Amino acid sequence: MTSQNSPHIVIIGCGFGGLEAAKAFAGKPVQVTLIDRCNHHLFQPLLYQVATAGLSGPSIAAPIRHIFRRQQNVTVLMGEVTAINISQRTVSVDGTADITYDHLVVAAGATHSYFGNDAWAAHAPGLKTLEDAFAIRRRVLLAFEHAERETDDALRREWLTFVVIGAGATGVELAGTLAEIARHTLSGEFRRFDSHAARVLLLEGGERVLPVFPETLSGKARLQLEKLGVEVRTGARVTGVDETGVTLAESAGASRIASRTVMWAAGVAASPLGKTLDASLDRAGRVMVQPDLSLPDHPEVFVIGDLAHIECDGKPVPGVSPAAKQMGYCAARNILARIEGRGVSVFHYKDYGSLATIGRKSAVALLGNIKLWGIPAWLVWLFAHIYFLIGFRNRIIVMIDWAWAYFSFQRYARIVIGAWKSERQS
Repeated sequence: MTSQNSPHIVIIGCGFGGLEAAKAFAGKPVQVTLIDRCNHHLFQPLLYQVATAGLSGPSIAAPIRHIFRRQQNVTVLMGEVTAINISQRTVSVDGTADITYDHLVVAAGATHSYFGNDAWAAHAPGLKTLEDAFAIRRRVLLAFEHAERETDDALRREWLTFVVIGAGATGVELAGTLAEIARHTLSGEFRRFDSHAARVLLLEGGERVLPVFPETLSGKARLQLEKLGVEVRTGARVTGVDETGVTLAESAGASRIASRTVMWAAGVAASPLGKTLDASLDRAGRVMVQPDLSLPDHPEVFVIGDLAHIECDGKPVPGVSPAAKQMGYCAARNILARIEGRGVSVFHYKDYGSLATIGRKSAVALLGNIKLWGIPAWLVWLFAHIYFLIGFRNRIIVMIDWAWAYFSFQRYARIVIGAWKSERQS
């Protein structure tokens, strides 16, 4: 049972870390206020499936209030935290209401990073939220519609050229799926061009795709991408993005790709809230935390997930969902330990492996010392993502959708919201 005198814990963000932290307080004599700018928890690893019309938004999201409907010590507030006052122990929501706390968990996540070129965002949207996914899906589907109406062959080629910048997991997944859409999903649906003529280019400034994977798996991933028809260009540093294409600097010199549809998957930056915590930040804006995930000189404040910089075994903990969930549980456990006057625990990251899907029956997986690729890796990826989806309904819906897509090559979520606009996309 909780009372008005119970310790008050504020959690900012209901991503994987914030969700896990809030769930860990179930049945404990504390009051929890969970604040998020959205009313839903999002399963981000499958966000690219929404962006490429493979899944609908509700299939990978669950209302936060529904998740915590039976956890009586959790109050959910929808709003954006605009400031944190460490000395006063308050957080400001939407610039008006101030909420006091006894303990604070900051799980605000990350946003897109254009490396100082924020003007590129208008022409190369990133993928972090459902709004991003819907915007990209609209751009991709309308590109084919523009190509059908275009009478100039050169302009039609621009509409049928899709560029993905950044060859991490998100970029690889987007590029592979776009190639499948052009070669299978849309095959035979247009009369003025062949959808097989669409070009999908994956650009990476480094020397290989999926750089966090071992070199052998990076090579396998590249081969699988190229088999799908994706043009992979490594060592290609983007120097400009505008409404008609991308400018590159490569070893052979500067070049330009004419394209009306560009997507950004090259970098992330920590939430700006990290700057309000009066703590040291790394180059990506992540907060340097103590081994127990708390702030130096402020043991009542914990930072977790993509916003936290912590090293385990001499290596930075990666910004992935399993790490965020483990941090959320550890932070909650340490808060309860402090309330009960016990010693806190040091965070230890347990790496369960890395997965990246490339397309139909194509993926790579690193599970400890086991390296998988092709169909075996794809099956591991498939079952892992279904298992970790929140809510039984979501699992059933996703399994049905994927089974249908597997046998029919179709993507049922190809709906464009909003009236057609005759002006060119920007």
